[in-house]
Amino acid sequence: MYRRSEREVLLRDCEGTEIPGGDKALLPKGSLVTVIQSLGGSHTVLTEQGYMVRIDGKDADALGDKYAKASQEPKPAAPDGPFEESQVWDELKTVYDPEIPVNIVDLGLVYKCESKPLPGGGYRVEVQMTMTAPGCGMGGVLKEDVRHKVLGLSGVKEADVEVVWEPPWDPSRMSDAARLQLGWM
Repeated sequence: MYRRSEREVLLRDCEGTEIPGGDKALLPKGSLVTVIQSLGGSHTVLTEQGYMVRIDGKDADALGDKYAKASQEPKPAAPDGPFEESQVWDELKTVYDPEIPVNIVDLGLVYKCESKPLPGGGYRVEVQMTMTAPGCGMGGVLKEDVRHKVLGLSGVKEADVEVVWEPPWDPSRMSDAARLQLGWM
């Protein structure tokens, strides 16, 4: 789901994360916000003071029922059968940059994704990713999104997600689909 410029009044106090700094923010009940992006189970809002704040899906009810329902739509069950790394890549495509309506894979933020079998069964998935700008405070938030989603896959017992800064990200890493979506083609 992607909504642009829908104004909403917060129905309750709501915790969020300031973008791009990554600091926690408390948005009080009754605040007027503009929802500028709803993707991957989280929502990016613009406050009346001009700050962008990410609201996690668990707090989407503060924005209203339509956001709460969209954030809690049941995810299809993980496919039965052998573990396939392609499932991990598919799951990574459900994580979105809170400022850009493109998933982290198509943005070119994922540098490495490897799975390794564990001695007791299951797999350990290791992901190296970066941010679009050095010092971006959202690194920890996106890192936790990736870790949580990967651990939700069938057969995954461990997930190690690392934010790296070398090599630095640049727009040439984006997929053609991302360039098209952003109007860069």
